[in-house]
Amino acid sequence: QVRVVESGGGLVQPGGSLRLSCAASGSIFSIATMGWYRQAPGKERELVASITSGGTVNYADSVKGRCTISRDTGKNTVYLQMNSLKPEDTAVYYCKFARGGYLNNGYWGQGTQVTVSS
Repeated sequence: QVRVVESGGGLVQPGGSLRLSCAASGSIFSIATMGWYRQAPGKERELVASITSGGTVNYADSVKGRCTISRDTGKNTVYLQMNSLKPEDTAVYYCKFARGGYLNNGYWGQGTQVTVSS
């Protein structure tokens, strides 16, 4: 069993920055993939960014150039640095942990709210 916990969300002005954290604990394997998703009211949950145990990263087109996903040394914590935030970025951000190199299956966190507003 894996526990996934997100933190770091909050209220930020347009153009501001936030750093989200995701900690995974429990049955953790060295070969794993972690990713950040977001879901706004009335919209489907979408993948924002992902990172593999080998360091391969992927970003959604909507956040390329504004977001950076990274890992800690133990690969059990991932971060999402978000800069130049826009009101369109407002959503609940969820972290997902999956064993292996893909996010087609895995464990979800509870989510953390990000609100971009002046």
